[in-house]
Amino acid sequence: MPEFRLARPAIDLPKGAWAQGWRTLLKADGRTVLGFTQGRQRNYLFPVVSPAGFPVTSESPADHPHHNSVWVGADHFNAHLPAAKGRTEEATYNFYIDDVFQGRAPGRILETDISGEATVGDRYSVHQLLDWRGPREWGAPAGRVLARETRTTVFGITDDVITIDITSSLRPTDQAITIGPTRHAWFGVRVAESMNVNEGGRLIDAEGRAGGAQVTGEHAPWIDLSGRVGGGRRAGIAIFPDPRQSWDAWFAGDWGTVAINPFLQNAREIAAGEDATYAMRLLVHDGLEEGRVAEAYTHYTKELG
Repeated sequence: MPEFRLARPAIDLPKGAWAQGWRTLLKADGRTVLGFTQGRQRNYLFPVVSPAGFPVTSESPADHPHHNSVWVGADHFNAHLPAAKGRTEEATYNFYIDDVFQGRAPGRILETDISGEATVGDRYSVHQLLDWRGPREWGAPAGRVLARETRTTVFGITDDVITIDITSSLRPTDQAITIGPTRHAWFGVRVAESMNVNEGGRLIDAEGRAGGAQVTGEHAPWIDLSGRVGGGRRAGIAIFPDPRQSWDAWFAGDWGTVAINPFLQNAREIAAGEDATYAMRLLVHDGLEEGRVAEAYTHYTKELG
């Protein structure tokens, strides 16, 4: 089993200065294999590297700087806030773009705790607690904490494949929330620029459909994106939404963005005290044939039981 450890690199800043974000690295036998990054807007996975060490995602591309590698987020996020005489009023936010979007004020997803532990099967589990905090506003100068998320990321590595299992559970704080319908949710993945279809990469689903126009709107159990990563090498990342859960159709763009979304067609209300839980597996590789990806998906479903 690799020797895993979490490490946060020290940043030598002048006295009285501090960084607004941070990055906690997961190392296996001293090599960085995954990063848990707190940016200005959200917490996301970066870097994400293949078994050979090549980055397979883009952290903040110029065309969509809010597409942060592998992330969780949601637009059309409505909180049912208490008002006078027992009434409630709806306040609407976005936890997707770090700007006002279609009139909805931006919130932030902030890590408040992170810890890790070795688990069975040569894997390492990272547990995060995150606040979904609204913007500064009248009556809430620090922003309202509208929900709290528990996010568990389980990392496994073999000679030719990495698995990253992400489970996100969101619980409202003091009031019910409603998410959607929205095309901007829940899990997002943005691959490295050189892996885009527009740059010669390949995007294919479990039914053999290729390219964003063919994959978008379909319900295949998995998709795989692969392409050049440097030195004449190829790498890829396959996405397996948890088949036990209800998902809307894929969105996949030839410029490298994929959305795994349960809120596209219908809104979901989450009552105070309840959890909304969604999960997926990422399979990161250095160029697998379609048959190997299909075998890996079958293995995943058997693991789930």
